[in-house]
Amino acid sequence: MIGYLEGKLLKKEEDRVLLLTNQIGYEVLLPAIVMESLQNKNVGEDISLYIFFQQTERQPKPVLIGFNLEIEKEFFQYFISVEDIGPLKAVKALNVPIRDIATAIESGEIARLTQLKGIGRRTAQKIIATLEGKMGKFALIQPVEHQETPLIEDFTKQVLDVMIKQLGHKPADARKMVVKAMKRNDAITTAEELFDEVYKGERMENN
Repeated sequence: MIGYLEGKLLKKEEDRVLLLTNQIGYEVLLPAIVMESLQNKNVGEDISLYIFFQQTERQPKPVLIGFNLEIEKEFFQYFISVEDIGPLKAVKALNVPIRDIATAIESGEIARLTQLKGIGRRTAQKIIATLEGKMGKFALIQPVEHQETPLIEDFTKQVLDVMIKQLGHKPADARKMVVKAMKRNDAITTAEELFDEVYKGERMENN
């Protein structure tokens, strides 16, 4: 059974990714909260996921569901223990942070639970009845920090490589210069334009 995967991101879709590990591509379903945390990851970058593996007689095709943290996976296993909540329904339901869901369960807040995708009032009542008193540690999960830097496009990587390997800039300094250039001019689409903008920025700072 698969419990954890590391590899290169081959493809991103609305609710799943294709992950290359040891020359095998794994299709992994992701709850919205996990997909959001990968929004700044580009194809070709390395990612790692804790995996919930689902395969039954009624559903012989294996389903892989991915999480950033092992404790998120543990919460998911509690969540699907509730009557009428299967893995696929649970994936769609996790559209707000797990800490918020856990807090709502412990507080008995039916209205907040009905904000989860596909969860009605009756199911929310079942969730509270089944899980209340077991959610304390999940309510303490810290939010995943998002990078505030722009997405790195292919031409941006080319510029960084040249600046670091050929022009002798330190990686951290080169990245700062590139990020500043992209913020000043978000219409840049080529490596040449980016080099020009980086150069202009350095001239302005040195004058």
